[in-house]
Amino acid sequence: MIKPVELVIFDCDGVLVDTERIAVRLQVALGAELGWALSEAEAVERFIGRSHAAIRDLVAERLGEEVADTWHERFEARHRVAVDTELGAVDGLPEALDALTLPTCVASGGSHEKMRHTLGRTGLYERFEGRIFSATEVARGKPAPDLFLHAARRMGVDPGVCVVVEDSVPGVRAARAAGMRVLAYAGGITPAGNLEGPGTTVFDDMRKLPGLLAGV
Repeated sequence: MIKPVELVIFDCDGVLVDTERIAVRLQVALGAELGWALSEAEAVERFIGRSHAAIRDLVAERLGEEVADTWHERFEARHRVAVDTELGAVDGLPEALDALTLPTCVASGGSHEKMRHTLGRTGLYERFEGRIFSATEVARGKPAPDLFLHAARRMGVDPGVCVVVEDSVPGVRAARAAGMRVLAYAGGITPAGNLEGPGTTVFDDMRKLPGLLAGV
């Protein structure tokens, strides 16, 4: 028998705030500058859903430690400017949150500093303050299950009664590995077919989220 949901765990980038398109654009541009030609599809596949540390490791493996440091520094600086000038909440997300009655938290590959900036810029930080968890708190980022298990433990609930709202392949894999049900948002930049799999419901409109939670 499937237990009722007791906690909804939200990813941040691409689920709460519409940062993924910004990130992909910046990664492609940095690749062109620093010697790694990337298409948008390749940037999504390699980088989206991964922690900053994991992305830095990928760049270092390809281009060396010095270039990886430069890449990281330029990305951080440009991302902050783009967030301040372009960022909004994911379409339909505020309405979905208003309709939810279940406990919620955030578990993201981003740092706490980054989430304070992006969630604060979109007026969402207060909704989750005190219930925000970062991959910097665990040994392994997504697709390992560590972060989601950490969030459930800190929130005092069993993984089996958690539903994760994710939009990336590493994030979906991490949630499944944690033994959690998954609502995979395909309204962003990751193709819906890449998110499909066991224990996973794929959807493309955040306004549908409250109804979907009633049925998982």
